[in-house]
Amino acid sequence: MGHLGRHHARIYSEIPEASLVGVYDVDENKAQKIASQFNTKAFDDLDSLLDRTEAVSLVVPTSLHFEVGRIILERGLDLLIEKPITQTKEQAQILVSLAQEKNSILQIGHIERFNPAFRAVEKDVHEPKFIESHRLSSFAPRGTDVAVILDLMIHDIDLILSLVKSEVEKIEASGVPVITDSEDIANARITFKNGCVANVTASRISKSPMRKFRIFQKNSYISLDLMERKAEVFKLVDMEKMERDDSKVTSIVGQIPLDAKKTIIYLKPEIKDEDMLCSEIKSFLHAVSNKAEPEVTGEDGRRALEVALEIQKVAELHRQRSR
Repeated sequence: MGHLGRHHARIYSEIPEASLVGVYDVDENKAQKIASQFNTKAFDDLDSLLDRTEAVSLVVPTSLHFEVGRIILERGLDLLIEKPITQTKEQAQILVSLAQEKNSILQIGHIERFNPAFRAVEKDVHEPKFIESHRLSSFAPRGTDVAVILDLMIHDIDLILSLVKSEVEKIEASGVPVITDSEDIANARITFKNGCVANVTASRISKSPMRKFRIFQKNSYISLDLMERKAEVFKLVDMEKMERDDSKVTSIVGQIPLDAKKTIIYLKPEIKDEDMLCSEIKSFLHAVSNKAEPEVTGEDGRRALEVALEIQKVAELHRQRSR
């Protein structure tokens, strides 16, 4: 029932898709306060809560994801576990395998998948050639139990892996610890076997927050502001097929020869006003109700963690060589 756990409880209490059975926290006073606020029960121990539930949100420090997640999955319950899935790829694989064995839904809380700006353009992404992301935030103690790569960068790693349908071939990375003992600023260059390259930057000691995501592909360029929830799309199209809706399309002929019969159009997709966490939880409940594959699977979480850990490993080696 920390900062994020409180919001999980709030949403479950507000939406008709679920009945909030109760909450549990090792801090009994905190659990009682949240339970009272959302008209539910604060359980004295985890087992008592699990005896009453069908599905669970696990919102605890990363170091406890594996231990508590395993207890929940061993009971055959469905589980939404916050990112990153676990601390190690071995732990992640155990949870993924356990969920499969128990026929349980395992969804990972990579919330940017539910960002309305990302969802508005996701269908327009086809074989990206280059992706660039910048995720910057000011320093806050919450989340510093892990490096910035696992705290912030992993959001963009998951988005990139969801778009690039290829295995990773090479990772180059560097990072700097500024306030904590692990990387507080990091940059990674991920090269995929299909030739796509992703350049990813994350910082948690910046003055001004930023969450920019850019996708370059044949005949189009997509720019996302994930924080402001805005999207811009530039497309090279045949003149004959160009949409004539002036409110959505602006022709930019530029230097393209007129006899090429092509032009660049500018699109500004409509972005829905959606609560990302609410969308994530509703998606989880839909998977639970229908025993369907969740939008962000345990395998997705495992793969994002594996890439993040490799970036962290390469960044640490780079730092050691630079001393």
